Amino acid sequence: MSYDPDIAICSKAYLPHWTKEGAIYAVRFRLADSVPQERLAQWKEEREILMCRIAARDGKTLTAEEKRQMDILFSEKIERFLDAGYGACWLRQDDIAKVVADALQFFDKQWYQLFAWAIMPNHVHVVVQPIAEKSLFEICASWKRFTSRTANKILGRSGAFWQSESFDHLIRNQESLERCVEYTWNNPDAAGLQNWKWRWRIDGESLHVRDGRAT
Repeated sequence: MSYDPDIAICSKAYLPHWTKEGAIYAVRFRLADSVPQERLAQWKEEREILMCRIAARDGKTLTAEEKRQMDILFSEKIERFLDAGYGACWLRQDDIAKVVADALQFFDKQWYQLFAWAIMPNHVHVVVQPIAEKSLFEICASWKRFTSRTANKILGRSGAFWQSESFDHLIRNQESLERCVEYTWNNPDAAGLQNWKWRWRIDGESLHVRDGRAT
């Protein structure tokens, strides 16, 4: 894959966040208790060891693209664990899921354009394109801030509701956009959730992207 000078990398916590003006992203954020910290630390260590071994074998440091692929593999491992339903799974409750669904849709067509979303029992998938002055980080922070406060009030609890770290994947072309939308829509079925209503996707005729931008 060729180098794109318009893509910037913003590192936060475990994973780098790849950003590009006008781009579309597949985003995943999860509940605070959805993955045990010791398991997450173990996977992170395994990833670092593998990256070092690859670099030592080839006699050079990994390229940005190779590191990105490693991060995707790391994320897929987390995804399989999440789909198994670890933790309290508060998003399985309709009243909590509705809070999140309403928040995702509140600034649609103002701050961003939604292409798909799925609210799973312990995590959320969103395919989204920022369209205003708000960055992807600001948009996700707004979703988390409002929903954590409201959900905690409903649940009669306090403390962290969401894991601070999110994972986002930069969508580069039409095929990638279609794949991410389908993955988001089908994730409840893949996880064995019957008649799951907390998901949405844009009409197929509206799925168009050119140079990482929706058209």
